[in-house]
Amino acid sequence: MRESTAAGVVLASGAGTRVGAALNKVYLPVAGRRVVAWSLDAFAAAAGIGVLVLVIRPEDAPLAEEVLAELSVPVEIVPGGPTRQASELNALRHLAPRIADGTVDSVLLHDGARPLVTPELISAVLERTREDGGAVPGLAADDVVSMAGPDKVAGPLPGAIRVQTPQGFRAQPLLAAYEQAAAEGFLGTDTASCMERFSALPVRWVPGSAENVKITYPHDLAVAERFLLRPSS
Repeated sequence: MRESTAAGVVLASGAGTRVGAALNKVYLPVAGRRVVAWSLDAFAAAAGIGVLVLVIRPEDAPLAEEVLAELSVPVEIVPGGPTRQASELNALRHLAPRIADGTVDSVLLHDGARPLVTPELISAVLERTREDGGAVPGLAADDVVSMAGPDKVAGPLPGAIRVQTPQGFRAQPLLAAYEQAAAEGFLGTDTASCMERFSALPVRWVPGSAENVKITYPHDLAVAERFLLRPSS
């Protein structure tokens, strides 16, 4: 019987123009390393992750190779697509033979621009994924309100959460849902939205982290660096 493992897919194929740099934001320096290196390190240290995939833009290949040269674990490189969903599908198709034979039983997809993800959060998402089929980290969004019209606030939106990554799903239903989405031309907002449309798997949430910030604007780099360089307790 084959032993199953989980795959971590780190997405680094976007441009990130809002950060205001000519360089793809996941390769910008933060705390002495490139942003995406921190995410890859966290996945390499997380229990249960046996396969690590980095999805890149072809023009970023030299930068990706520089990052991977620093790591102590093998990382498989996959070219990205024109959209986030297409990039995720490329990664899933790359993993498809191992998904089909059960070698890879779960897949966690993560934004390479979230350098503060921890091995503990990754493992928590994986554990819930294996229990229930799908899991996302989230934070209660107490400041989110609903609208009663174009210029009228209705009030707080009970139960709203701010979803983070990694988002994890059982591998076979995930691949099937993405193939169906591609066949129907459906483009979701994130992994969970695609699964909600094309899969019966429940999507649970686990407590995320306020520090699991996404690098979007220049000041986010300063915030991330402050967290990464703080003394360990």
